[in-house]
Amino acid sequence: MATSIPYSKQINIENTERLRDLLATLPPFCKEYFRGIEPRTSARTRINYAYDLRLFFLFLISANPTFKTYDTTKFTLDDIEKLESVDIEEYLEHLKLYEGSNGKMHTNDARGLQRKLSSLRSFYHYFNKRQLLKSNPSILVDMPKLHDKEIIRLDYDEIADLLDLVEHGGDSLTGMKKVYYDKNKIRNLAIITLFLGTGIRVSECVGLDLDDIDFKNNRIKIVRKGGKEDFVYFGNEVEEALTNYIEVNRNAITPKTGHENALFLSIQRSRMTPRAMENLVTEYASQVTTLKHITPHKLRSTYGTSLYRETGDIYLVAEVLGHNDVNTTKKHYAALDEERKRAAAKVVKLREP
Repeated sequence: MATSIPYSKQINIENTERLRDLLATLPPFCKEYFRGIEPRTSARTRINYAYDLRLFFLFLISANPTFKTYDTTKFTLDDIEKLESVDIEEYLEHLKLYEGSNGKMHTNDARGLQRKLSSLRSFYHYFNKRQLLKSNPSILVDMPKLHDKEIIRLDYDEIADLLDLVEHGGDSLTGMKKVYYDKNKIRNLAIITLFLGTGIRVSECVGLDLDDIDFKNNRIKIVRKGGKEDFVYFGNEVEEALTNYIEVNRNAITPKTGHENALFLSIQRSRMTPRAMENLVTEYASQVTTLKHITPHKLRSTYGTSLYRETGDIYLVAEVLGHNDVNTTKKHYAALDEERKRAAAKVVKLREP
């Protein structure tokens, strides 16, 4: 019997192949850059940087007469040396609305522009630090300003409505819709309960294997960003949902070869994909609230909010959510601090009514 490859290892293999394919479309000197940043970046980050660099070279070919006969593999460091900050500013302006290779129009908001400028800054910094580029014009370009966005999360009543919908929303269905709903109800309830009860990321949920569930200690073993293993504990509601799914649903399925250990299986009997889980959450949540676009990440925010409101411990929230920097957590939940301050002001009475 074939041994299935752990999900995290399979993803690493796929990411390595993907990055190699992307590097084949970039100038040869880029390989040195990606080797240099490998120890301090994730595979996903390097893939995003590669896409961003290719987009930058495509822009130069289309907008700069000097490079109109080039393809993306022909650039040299001498070519990069000739660029000025105005070239990067024009690139960022171009990114606000441009036509992709597929003929579709693409846009970037401030967050997208910031990420692409960060990619260029990292690229320039690497070669400038090693004295292969004399200057770094990217640092002369102002980083696009991000406006603080309110965290989108479910309220208490919306959480209850969502779980009720997953559990009973198909009771009035008929035909194949009823068959499909009944077949997946227990699994879907386990997935959404797990998101709401642990705050794990969709990639962490997809990567769970059967032997990652420790019911003795009510915890799951997950692989965080960067490949670090961690344990996340869960309560009684998550325990009940997982137990029910495994005993009633999962154990009755014969998985496809290579997916024997996967916890959550699709109707094709293979490990569920991140996209499938995202669609699952969005489909159910859209029936609960039309004013909020709820994704697995928003369920993660919902859990973080609930945990912070119950404990008031931002360091605990950071640890449980797997944030490497507690300042990231503080930034996300700063609005809740204001909420707590307003509540505190109402507690103090100066005169008896």
